[in-house]
Amino acid sequence: MHKSTSGSLGPSGLDLTQAFFKPISGAASPSSIKRHTKISVIGAGNVGMAIAQTILTQDLADELVLVDAKPEKLRGEMLDLQHAAAFLPRTKIIADVDYAVTHGSDLCIVTAGARQIPGESRLNLLHRNVALFRNVIPPLAKYSPDTILLIVSNPVDILTYVAWKLSGFPSNRVVGSGTNLDSSRFRFLIADHLDVNAQDVQAYIVGEHGDSSVALWSSISVGGVPVLSFLDKQEIAYEKETLESIHKVVIDSAYEVISLKGYTSWAIGYSVAALAWSILRDQRKIHPVSVLAKGFYGVDGGDVFLSLPAQLGRGGVLGVTNVHLTDEETQRLRDSANTILEQLSQLGL
Repeated sequence: MHKSTSGSLGPSGLDLTQAFFKPISGAASPSSIKRHTKISVIGAGNVGMAIAQTILTQDLADELVLVDAKPEKLRGEMLDLQHAAAFLPRTKIIADVDYAVTHGSDLCIVTAGARQIPGESRLNLLHRNVALFRNVIPPLAKYSPDTILLIVSNPVDILTYVAWKLSGFPSNRVVGSGTNLDSSRFRFLIADHLDVNAQDVQAYIVGEHGDSSVALWSSISVGGVPVLSFLDKQEIAYEKETLESIHKVVIDSAYEVISLKGYTSWAIGYSVAALAWSILRDQRKIHPVSVLAKGFYGVDGGDVFLSLPAQLGRGGVLGVTNVHLTDEETQRLRDSANTILEQLSQLGL
């Protein structure tokens, strides 16, 4: 696989670096302190490439690595991105089918996953994705033992658990994209309803990235104003069914996009890039992401990954936020955890 080469020109590899640039007097060798940020994206499908493109435009990495099982498509995607170099921050872009190219990655983003065959059961699809991860995760852990694994492949909560087990990493260095995008959709719908900027809305979807997810209505605020308590104090009536209908739209959003264009890509690209930014820039921002949830909010049925509001930084998951949940929300979160645990038991993991 062709790799990006610095300092050479033409197929013969004519090295022009020494001729083109001369060092200044008294120059010393570059510092050995590591300032080089390397991100590897595993899977060059629609989601993987949307993430790669967003990472490039946001200047998140000095080196971007693409890994996929299809060498022709991989080379095409690499060249297409390289040809945009004049319009992007300087980033070295490499692509290969060999996982050795991911050596020394600060962050490994896994988007690879098996597609469901018509008539195939969900359980069989899960088994195939677990088998795929057995070929993906161990090489990443081998070549980048200090990396943080960010799992995007679906079902993300189960596969994040699988990645944690296969990697042998501490739990803080294995994160799933979880409901970060679901929460963005949730914030958009609330902001659209109130005609405000979505960035002024704080609202979380937690639990499973799926049908059993939980909308934390009790903690929603707009511009720092708790919404439900404001409505109560103003004696403004609202129906619970209205709130549930908004949550259902969030759940159905991905299905709608897939039915219209065949797949989702741009929103998850921005969502994952935001997670990468928080981690690599040590922003310590709070994101609802899939983490080891045992011991939080009464989730104690076993080791399970599901989304909770977590603080992210250079060490991965720095902690889980102590958001107040109502009794009903707590029970729904436990039910969501049990849904995931049941699926894990079927896999025999």
